[in-house]
Amino acid sequence: MKRSLSNIFTVASREINAYIHAPATYIFIIIFLVLAGFFTFIVGNFFESGQASLAPFFYWMPWLFLILAPSAGMSLWADEKRGGTIELLMTFPLSAWECICGKFLASWMLIAVSVILTFPL
Repeated sequence: MKRSLSNIFTVASREINAYIHAPATYIFIIIFLVLAGFFTFIVGNFFESGQASLAPFFYWMPWLFLILAPSAGMSLWADEKRGGTIELLMTFPLSAWECICGKFLASWMLIAVSVILTFPL
Protein backbone atom coordinates (compact mmCIF):
# COMPACT_ATOMS: atom_id res chain seq x y z
CA MET A 1 0.00 0.00 0.00
CA LYS A 2 2.80 2.39 0.85
CA ARG A 3 4.46 1.67 -2.48
CA SER A 4 1.17 2.34 -4.28
CA LEU A 5 0.80 5.77 -2.66
CA SER A 6 4.40 6.56 -3.50
CA ASN A 7 3.78 5.63 -7.13
CA ILE A 8 0.59 7.71 -7.25
CA PHE A 9 2.36 10.76 -5.81
CA THR A 10 5.25 10.27 -8.23
CA VAL A 11 2.91 10.28 -11.22
CA ALA A 12 0.98 13.24 -9.79
CA SER A 13 4.13 15.29 -9.17
CA ARG A 14 5.34 14.55 -12.70
CA GLU A 15 2.02 15.74 -14.13
CA ILE A 16 1.91 18.83 -11.91
CA ASN A 17 5.41 19.70 -13.10
CA ALA A 18 4.21 19.26 -16.69
CA TYR A 19 1.20 21.48 -15.91
CA ILE A 20 3.43 24.24 -14.55
CA HIS A 21 5.55 24.32 -17.70
CA ALA A 22 2.69 24.13 -20.20
CA PRO A 23 1.11 27.31 -21.54
CA ALA A 24 -2.18 25.44 -22.01
CA THR A 25 -2.49 25.31 -18.22
CA TYR A 26 -2.52 29.06 -17.92
CA ILE A 27 -4.95 29.33 -20.81
CA PHE A 28 -7.23 26.83 -19.02
CA ILE A 29 -7.10 28.88 -15.80
CA ILE A 30 -7.79 32.14 -17.65
CA ILE A 31 -10.73 30.60 -19.54
CA PHE A 32 -12.09 29.19 -16.28
CA LEU A 33 -11.86 32.54 -14.50
CA VAL A 34 -13.32 34.51 -17.40
CA LEU A 35 -16.24 32.10 -17.78
CA ALA A 36 -16.85 32.09 -14.01
CA GLY A 37 -16.98 35.88 -14.02
CA PHE A 38 -19.11 36.00 -17.16
CA PHE A 39 -21.68 33.55 -15.83
CA THR A 40 -21.75 35.20 -12.42
CA PHE A 41 -21.96 38.84 -13.41
CA ILE A 42 -23.46 38.91 -16.90
CA VAL A 43 -25.62 35.81 -17.27
CA GLY A 44 -26.52 35.62 -13.57
CA ASN A 45 -27.57 39.30 -13.50
CA PHE A 46 -25.47 39.98 -10.42
CA PHE A 47 -25.67 43.76 -10.71
CA GLU A 48 -29.38 43.88 -11.56
CA SER A 49 -30.40 41.79 -8.55
CA GLY A 50 -29.68 44.62 -6.10
CA GLN A 51 -28.06 42.36 -3.51
CA ALA A 52 -24.60 40.98 -2.93
CA SER A 53 -25.28 37.28 -3.37
CA LEU A 54 -23.06 34.61 -4.84
CA ALA A 55 -26.04 32.44 -5.77
CA PRO A 56 -25.40 32.95 -9.52
CA PHE A 57 -21.78 31.91 -9.02
CA PHE A 58 -22.75 28.69 -7.29
CA TYR A 59 -25.56 28.06 -9.75
CA TRP A 60 -23.29 28.19 -12.80
CA MET A 61 -20.22 26.53 -11.28
CA PRO A 62 -21.39 22.90 -11.76
CA TRP A 63 -22.12 23.65 -15.42
CA LEU A 64 -18.67 25.14 -15.82
CA PHE A 65 -17.12 22.09 -14.18
CA LEU A 66 -19.15 19.84 -16.45
CA ILE A 67 -17.43 21.35 -19.48
CA LEU A 68 -13.94 22.18 -18.23
CA ALA A 69 -13.09 19.40 -15.74
CA PRO A 70 -12.99 16.60 -18.32
CA SER A 71 -10.72 18.69 -20.51
CA ALA A 72 -8.23 19.00 -17.66
CA GLY A 73 -8.02 15.24 -17.18
CA MET A 74 -8.21 14.11 -20.77
CA SER A 75 -5.44 16.44 -21.87
CA LEU A 76 -3.03 14.49 -19.68
CA TRP A 77 -3.67 11.26 -21.58
CA ALA A 78 -3.63 13.06 -24.94
CA ASP A 79 -0.24 14.62 -24.13
CA GLU A 80 1.13 11.19 -23.23
CA LYS A 81 -0.12 9.77 -26.51
CA ARG A 82 1.07 12.74 -28.58
CA GLY A 83 4.49 12.81 -26.97
CA GLY A 84 5.00 9.07 -27.38
CA THR A 85 5.63 8.63 -23.67
CA ILE A 86 2.59 6.48 -22.96
CA GLU A 87 4.54 3.37 -23.94
CA LEU A 88 7.31 4.35 -21.56
CA LEU A 89 4.81 5.07 -18.78
CA MET A 90 3.16 1.69 -19.20
CA THR A 91 6.52 -0.13 -18.99
CA PHE A 92 7.23 1.29 -15.54
CA PRO A 93 6.40 -0.92 -12.55
CA LEU A 94 3.07 0.86 -12.07
CA SER A 95 -0.39 -0.54 -12.25
CA ALA A 96 -2.95 1.13 -14.50
CA TRP A 97 -4.97 2.38 -11.54
CA GLU A 98 -1.87 4.04 -10.03
CA CYS A 99 -1.39 5.97 -13.29
CA ILE A 100 -5.07 6.88 -13.38
CA CYS A 101 -5.12 8.00 -9.74
CA GLY A 102 -1.93 10.04 -10.15
CA LYS A 103 -3.23 11.82 -13.22
CA PHE A 104 -6.61 12.36 -11.54
CA LEU A 105 -4.89 13.89 -8.52
CA ALA A 106 -2.87 16.24 -10.74
CA SER A 107 -5.93 17.39 -12.68
CA TRP A 108 -7.83 17.82 -9.42
CA MET A 109 -5.04 20.07 -8.18
CA LEU A 110 -5.32 22.20 -11.33
CA ILE A 111 -9.05 22.60 -10.78
CA ALA A 112 -8.44 23.36 -7.08
CA VAL A 113 -6.00 26.14 -8.03
CA SER A 114 -8.56 27.52 -10.47
CA VAL A 115 -11.25 27.54 -7.78
CA ILE A 116 -8.90 29.15 -5.26
CA LEU A 117 -8.30 31.95 -7.75
CA THR A 118 -12.04 32.72 -7.72
CA PHE A 119 -11.92 33.73 -4.04
CA PRO A 120 -11.69 37.48 -4.87
CA LEU A 121 -15.26 37.20 -6.16
